Amino acid sequence: MVKSVYIHIPFCKSKCHYCSFVSFPALELKKDYIKALEKEINYNYENELLSTLYFGGGTPSLLTSDEFEKIINHFNINNKTEITTELNPESVNYEYIRKLYEIGINRISLGCQTFDDKILKLINRRHNSSQVIQAVKAAQDIGFKNISLDFIYGLPDQTIEMFIYDLKKAVELGIQHISLYGLSIESGCYFSSHIPKNLPDDDKQADMYLEAVEFLTSKGFEHYEISNFSQANYNSKHNLNYWNNEEYYGFGVSAHGYKNGIRYGNKETIKDYIDNPIEHNVTKCETLQDKLEEEIFLGFRKIIEGVNVDKINSKYSIDFENKYKNILLKYSQFLRKTPQGYAFTPKGALISNTILAEFLA
Repeated sequence: MVKSVYIHIPFCKSKCHYCSFVSFPALELKKDYIKALEKEINYNYENELLSTLYFGGGTPSLLTSDEFEKIINHFNINNKTEITTELNPESVNYEYIRKLYEIGINRISLGCQTFDDKILKLINRRHNSSQVIQAVKAAQDIGFKNISLDFIYGLPDQTIEMFIYDLKKAVELGIQHISLYGLSIESGCYFSSHIPKNLPDDDKQADMYLEAVEFLTSKGFEHYEISNFSQANYNSKHNLNYWNNEEYYGFGVSAHGYKNGIRYGNKETIKDYIDNPIEHNVTKCETLQDKLEEEIFLGFRKIIEGVNVDKINSKYSIDFENKYKNILLKYSQFLRKTPQGYAFTPKGALISNTILAEFLA
């Protein structure tokens, strides 16, 4: 049974220089977009009781609290449902956050990226560091007990010391969850055609990651997934649903979902989606081999548990350790044995794409 929902809110007032996500400045289409979103939900959602509901973007905080509530009311939820929204620090204030809390949102994820105001300007973020601090403190005062901050490392002009200073400030704020992403310049973003100066090289970026792992774990954060750290009992339930290879709905433009063994993707432009929110852009019926490879790929993202060998052997009628013995031996220094199977070490996480490519070959 599907227990998780992702909703894409594609609007942004401006594009960050590193961003290649599907987002648009067409705020005049917001009302039509919400109508299309409701139409898609009503057509596909089968009233399952949800464990998680997640609003991502874009900038979900461009929705009013009434618009959030209107969308949430379409779903079967209870007081155990984790309801997360991403927020941009500059687009929220005390009253707005209070209304989100009152309508049942119980987890917020703030796009901080760095506390360095000069770098924030370089990457075209609309907020400054004080706005992040104000948003966190407002949320805590209102009653939010599950707050996450996103950071990017490998930014222009950023040193290891600056990055660790960012994490120290985050820890001092008393938040429950931290996500770390290495800067990746992909085609379509501003930086792809305007390469910034003073970018840390790959080795420096790797050192930033390893130092962050050491620092955050020393402060009591669990390194539970390649890019994610949390205090005990504050893992992102929504993201764990993905990494456990469970099914989920994806609603909205460019959203992806997985239901009844079929992975699907929605229309890629707002206009196409508004015109027909029901028809998927891409559908793929999963073969048993597809499912096995995804179980391995997603399982290895979990740093504590890793891949569950017994579960895989039972589910796919294979002997995991025999089938992949050459890969396990080749990369033994980057893997560690867990009670369930195998997981990456921090250095293994740095070359995860290389290792996983061999499992998927």
